Amino acid sequence: MSTKNVAIIDYFAGNIYSVTRAFEYAGCEVSVVTEAEKIMTADCAVLPGVGAFGDGMSRLKEQGMVEGIREFVQSGKPFLGICLGMQMLFSSSEEFGQNAGLDLVPGQVTKLPDQAGYKIPHIGWNPVVVPEHAEESLWEKSILASYHSKRDFYFVHSFAARTERPEDCLGETLFGDYRFCSVVRRDNIMGTQFHPEKSKAAGMQLIENFLRL
Repeated sequence: MSTKNVAIIDYFAGNIYSVTRAFEYAGCEVSVVTEAEKIMTADCAVLPGVGAFGDGMSRLKEQGMVEGIREFVQSGKPFLGICLGMQMLFSSSEEFGQNAGLDLVPGQVTKLPDQAGYKIPHIGWNPVVVPEHAEESLWEKSILASYHSKRDFYFVHSFAARTERPEDCLGETLFGDYRFCSVVRRDNIMGTQFHPEKSKAAGMQLIENFLRL
């Protein structure tokens, strides 16, 4: 696999250091970018983030990043959203009122349901499974290639995405009886609700798969 230049989009929403280190460990040339025009120089781009949806979108707008992200996606290059970064790929979120997202993936981000014995935020290690509508072959040549459910990913979240189109959901995770989309894929756009950079071997496998696309 040839060395790729990866743009990590920094809009001051946390966890840039751990994401950068993970991609450097995978052998990439990493650029942390705070200006929209610098995203296009990369081979692939990553939108990480933690915190509230509305705050994240406000920061992207303030830095002029929204159009830069959309232009990059339109180029066909691989784009990965992580945690809040995945949520902001969607049309909207109900967190602290209705907030518009990047609208790159049709769907909405909603609060995890209250369930006896399950705490919100959902914090911990959980597997990803093939969506109920799909075949096992769905993961071939994707960021989940070679993954199996005996290896867990690390989650920290109170809200989760629901895709408008079932085929946009690449992987699902159970929170009690509630099944949510934990991995999204639409053309060259991908996203994970969990943190691959904190998910040890399973997370590094996903990052390496992303870099092969």
